[in-house]
Amino acid sequence: MNRRKLISWLVVTLGVVFATAAMAQRRWYRNDDISVDRRGVPTWEVDPRFKHDLFTFARVRYDSYGGRGRGGGGWRTDYPDSDLNFSLRLHQLTSLKVNPNPIILDLTDEKLFDYPFLYMIEPGALYFSEPEVEALRQYCLRGGFLMVDDFWGDAQYENLAEQLKRVFPDREPFEVPLEHEIFHCVYDMKEKPQVPAINSAFRTADGQVGTWENAWDGSDTRTPHYRAITDDEDRIMVFICHNTDLGDGWEREGEQKWYFDEFSVKRAYPMGINIVTYAMTH
Repeated sequence: MNRRKLISWLVVTLGVVFATAAMAQRRWYRNDDISVDRRGVPTWEVDPRFKHDLFTFARVRYDSYGGRGRGGGGWRTDYPDSDLNFSLRLHQLTSLKVNPNPIILDLTDEKLFDYPFLYMIEPGALYFSEPEVEALRQYCLRGGFLMVDDFWGDAQYENLAEQLKRVFPDREPFEVPLEHEIFHCVYDMKEKPQVPAINSAFRTADGQVGTWENAWDGSDTRTPHYRAITDDEDRIMVFICHNTDLGDGWEREGEQKWYFDEFSVKRAYPMGINIVTYAMTH
């Protein structure tokens, strides 16, 4: 199936629940407990015989920058809407058996190695504790995959690079070329996708689309970067999505049709599905 047909399929499939999602995501009060409030995202049955063989979207919680409070920011940005929506789309659009209930996980949790895919967001000011450094190193070297998302500008990248250097002193992130299979394993991406937060996206009268967010340090953010750290077998262990916010494309799909069509359907979901597919097959 070519890219045009795939996008048409996404538009039809995702559009079925657009109205429901919009109603759910515009409520003034939100409860972060997904057992109480799933934001209008339906659940689905899983075979109890294989309840431990499901893909579970696992979000990393870290102590620095954002802490464990309920004020938002840091590790909990876009939660739980993005996690719920993305889990639903994986269930709908792939053959993966998906857990309808995403989780939050500390790097030092003894269950860390039960989850082959981790998602970490807004790392622009995080600082890993020594136990987190050791846990993440062992997790990745033993086959785990970390996706890093939603941070903008040079200063935020430099902070993440410093923290990852503590995890992998002998390995350097590199720019992943568009030809790499991670951009083509399910959806054939013609460019490296850039997704801005919904309040930063714009469209001019002549049809030009603004796809970037401004960085607080004033650095240029108009070019998205997808970098990786690999193991000795060239398997991507850490995939770094810089100058882009795929998670907002998942979280905000039900709030504005133009944003949904331009960023959720064309960019955020295809790239996210490619990333998970690569992680689960390597």
